[in-house]
Amino acid sequence: MLNTLDRLMLEKVADLHEIPQGAYNIRKNGQGVQRNTTANIDIVTKKDKPGIDVIVKPYTKGESVHIPVIITQENIDDLVYNTFEIGEYSDILIVAGCGIHNSGSRKSQHDGIHTFFVHRGAKLKYIEKHYGQGEGQGQKVLNPKTVIEAEEGAVVDLELIQIKGIDCTKRDTEIRLKDRAKLVITERLLTYQDQEAESSIVVELVGVDSSAQIISRSVAQDNSRQVFQFDLAARNKCRGHIQCDAIIMHNAQVLSTPRISAYHNEGQLVHEAAIGRIESEQLIKLMSLGLTEKEAEDTILMGFLK
Repeated sequence: MLNTLDRLMLEKVADLHEIPQGAYNIRKNGQGVQRNTTANIDIVTKKDKPGIDVIVKPYTKGESVHIPVIITQENIDDLVYNTFEIGEYSDILIVAGCGIHNSGSRKSQHDGIHTFFVHRGAKLKYIEKHYGQGEGQGQKVLNPKTVIEAEEGAVVDLELIQIKGIDCTKRDTEIRLKDRAKLVITERLLTYQDQEAESSIVVELVGVDSSAQIISRSVAQDNSRQVFQFDLAARNKCRGHIQCDAIIMHNAQVLSTPRISAYHNEGQLVHEAAIGRIESEQLIKLMSLGLTEKEAEDTILMGFLK
């Protein structure tokens, strides 16, 4: 059974105010606690290692899968391997995410390795949110890895979001795009206090007329540290664009390395990177409307991370 804290965490990481309709698998403190399947979407427990297989039938449209993870105890070290088969010409929403509530003194950690096979002509929207809370001294740690193989004509839209409470994270994303496959990644990240975050995104455009767009926005506050590594490789006639923007504040550090590599003479790649502070003119304008400096600052940051 889910208690009040569990439901709060589900709201934070999956925008769930109640148990969702459709297919879902809820994992709590290292164990599966609730599951539902549909006629078109099956969820099966792996037999050889912890995790699940999510199988979406071809031509499935308008359905969703929710696979949130919540941790509400200290001294948890949870590792799962989830595999997703997205059937041909389906159109599906998958909402993942992990929320950690740690009020203890020992670390709580969740590592999720997600492998997607997005078959011919399928459309996948994947949303992953990370959230942490709790007044204890125990660290809240998340290390997700996402591997995607997008077949001919597939469309993949990823939203990767971490906006509060995670002390340490290492995110690895590896994607291969075949003929006419399209990819959009939107990453949003906030760190503060002494938090650390690393994000590595590697995209290979191996198919003719494949395309990729990576948009990363982050805010680093206090003594936090962020490291970003982007690698976009053109191995055929294709198009790719990286845009990474960061706001740095206080004594924080941001290291951003966008890399583009072309191995085909019709590969078109562009990268843009910017790190800066909040402009004083923006603060003054909002403060002239009656906001305090802190309120003006928060408004600017919220708008930047949307």
